[in-house]
Amino acid sequence: MSFNQELDDHGVWRRQFALRLKLMSEWLRDHELLEAGVRERLDQLLAQVRNDKIMVAFVAEFSRGKSELINAMFFAGYGRRIMPASAGRTTMCPTELGYEADIPPCLRLLPIETRLQSKSLLDWRNAPDKWERVDLDVNDPQQLARAIQKVAEVRRVSRAEAAALGFWNEELPDDNPLVGADGLIEVPKWRHALINMAHPLLKQGLVILDTPGLNAIGAEPELTVSLLPQAHAVVFILAADTGVTKSDLAIWRQHIAGLPEGQATRMVVLNKIDTMWDALSTQEQVQLQIASQRTDSADVLGLSPLQVIPVSAQKGLLAKVGRDEKLLAASNLMELETALGVDLLGQRRKILSDAVAKAVHALRQETGQLVHTRARDLVEQIQELEGLRGKNTGVIKQMRLRIEQEQAEFDASGAKIQAVRSVHLRLLKDLFAMLGHSQLKSRVTELARALKQPGIKLGVRRAYGNTFEQLRADVKRADQLSAEIQSMLEGSFKGLNAEYGFSLQPPSPPQLQQFLHDLDLIEKSHLQYLSLGNALRLAQPEFGERLARALLSRLRVVYDTAVNAVELWNKSAAAQLDAQLRERRRNFARRIEAVSRIQQAAHGLDERIRELQHQQTELNLVDAKLAELTEQLLAPADALSEEVAEA
Repeated sequence: MSFNQELDDHGVWRRQFALRLKLMSEWLRDHELLEAGVRERLDQLLAQVRNDKIMVAFVAEFSRGKSELINAMFFAGYGRRIMPASAGRTTMCPTELGYEADIPPCLRLLPIETRLQSKSLLDWRNAPDKWERVDLDVNDPQQLARAIQKVAEVRRVSRAEAAALGFWNEELPDDNPLVGADGLIEVPKWRHALINMAHPLLKQGLVILDTPGLNAIGAEPELTVSLLPQAHAVVFILAADTGVTKSDLAIWRQHIAGLPEGQATRMVVLNKIDTMWDALSTQEQVQLQIASQRTDSADVLGLSPLQVIPVSAQKGLLAKVGRDEKLLAASNLMELETALGVDLLGQRRKILSDAVAKAVHALRQETGQLVHTRARDLVEQIQELEGLRGKNTGVIKQMRLRIEQEQAEFDASGAKIQAVRSVHLRLLKDLFAMLGHSQLKSRVTELARALKQPGIKLGVRRAYGNTFEQLRADVKRADQLSAEIQSMLEGSFKGLNAEYGFSLQPPSPPQLQQFLHDLDLIEKSHLQYLSLGNALRLAQPEFGERLARALLSRLRVVYDTAVNAVELWNKSAAAQLDAQLRERRRNFARRIEAVSRIQQAAHGLDERIRELQHQQTELNLVDAKLAELTEQLLAPADALSEEVAEA
């Protein structure tokens, strides 16, 4: 299937899963099983599936047909070009296309001058009033295309201003843009663009990242150290008539080749193969020329020729608009879409399915414990009441007094249970401090200071190494502390289980070691800027400051994710204890009520036992239904998709 079809199926599965999760939540609430920890886990699972994004980044030097490829793959349904791809008009700033339901269709543009201020792109995203906004009419292709042409706008500035913005470097004359007759330099008018529209694929969670050429990429470190490494697929585009040029190779080596293997699907597109279609050559000769260019490009990039896909984006767009199947086949566009669908979505589905399975198993365990506690209490009550058969009123009265005494002793034990909470919370406070923004900022301070210094930064690589060693040490200490807290929880829960008959089971601790891998990836993505080839660019204090902001912004995401994992672990443990405390208090109340009814009427004993036995039957049905609902959540994506299709 094509990428579009695969993504549509993926969206169907996500919607069906979200519906099942909602039904399960309502069922748990109706049966008083929706405890705080369970609700938190359900909310996180729902958000994870609903908000799952699939980012495809298109990277190329100017005039490689990148925007045309985006038009052909995603916007042919409009019957015209949407992204600017005509001669003389191309994307000048990084442009993200996505969909957020709570934002009306619009184009938001961040002025290039924001580079002069000490804020990261992430910070600017949270300041919507600083972006210029243009409303979009997604039902009017002409208005839509006309509005989006703004991403191609430029400004003419002096050399000094171009240097301050990161587009001019006296030490790197070959990388500088041309100077006009008036002495001014053309630079992008916008730093970043966000397009929000309800395109069917964007609604399914697709995010398209359209990047500008080498000069603009290099001037925006946050793009290359944050956005590109987060992409699930990077499509690198070459022109078939030129092959791999010097600037193409620079982009590949500096920004793509270093991306971690397995982290993202990397594809190379040899675009504009229609320029090699020659009426004076046979079909076989044309295919041989394309195959030769494909092999040569693969050799230069260090890839297998199978990783280079020849395509004609322009003919593919024309074929889709004109419904010309023969031309579409000749454009080879569908081979690219199929490869993206198989490699990218297959990998993404597996990652999401594994995460869902892990969360659902934890959910089943937590709710199952609550059902088990209720079942055990019912058995104890039935046994207790069975022992009263044939007993006189004095014995029954003594039983009531014993239950009341047990209840009083249990209530008095609150101080001991509270002590467990206090120790737990004190250790957690230390853990949160290790992963907090203040600790992170203090670790990056030395590196930020080194990056902001003017001139050649001879010691910056050492500062990078020291910073990441400290960050890794912090995560390792946090992981050790979480293991200590887990050990304390296991001991405390074991003691409470023995003393009060609870069935507490500590939730699985957060796997903080996995974040060491994230730190390694971030460090690796920054190393490209520490090479001798980037020494002159790094010598600019403005560029160093932007690089430091980009680093801190990306590290915050990692630390926030780690903190969220710790919070879920904490809430699961606390909610489990709260739930069993409530169940025990309800159990005391039910036992006293049963004895009171028996004291008031002779037939009350048999009636109460029958009620409890009926509750046992109902609880068994609840447990069976719970197992059924969780199994449905774990159903393969294909099974859920087939079910939706049949419905």
